[in-house]
Amino acid sequence: MPLRDDVIGNPSKASPSGTGQAVPSELSIDSLVAQHYGFIWRVLRGLGLSRTDAEDATQQVFMIAARKLDQIDADRARAFLYGSALRVANNARRGLRRRREVLNDETSDEPEPEARGPEQMAQLVQARRLLSQVLERLPEKHRRVLVLAEIEQLEVPEIAALEGVPVGTAASRLRVAREKFRALLSAVRHQNPFGDEA
Repeated sequence: MPLRDDVIGNPSKASPSGTGQAVPSELSIDSLVAQHYGFIWRVLRGLGLSRTDAEDATQQVFMIAARKLDQIDADRARAFLYGSALRVANNARRGLRRRREVLNDETSDEPEPEARGPEQMAQLVQARRLLSQVLERLPEKHRRVLVLAEIEQLEVPEIAALEGVPVGTAASRLRVAREKFRALLSAVRHQNPFGDEA
């Protein structure tokens, strides 16, 4: 099962970001949102937050950025937002565990009606649920690099910069993450609606 936007989901109002475009030297909250909203939302979804919780957490990230706008270096804006997103995600998950809420909003996470039939929609819902379960079983550091590489399509040096680790460490984590992901997915192959496409 590939890690794809149609499996993780994509907010309709998110602007594409993962393009590596430079942030203008004059930072504004509008420019940060325009360039990085989609990236931050997808990272939060990949870290296990539901669609609704990811939306709320993304807004929190940009509220933090708005308060600290004068302290953000334009060249490090994406790294600042990524670090904030990791902290917000950790807090959100802790809060959810304390309240013992089950993150299962898959009915609201269904794809847009488009031309998909009921069988395809059911398969996508099942694939999302399986992907979330498999990602949840990965150690946090491996989950993060896998989301950045496979969903955001970032290169290892970019991942290393965001994670604040040497390139070799990022490459090693990504290799281990892919191996663990494949092993976990193989163990639940019978649940994969896409079967041999994985």
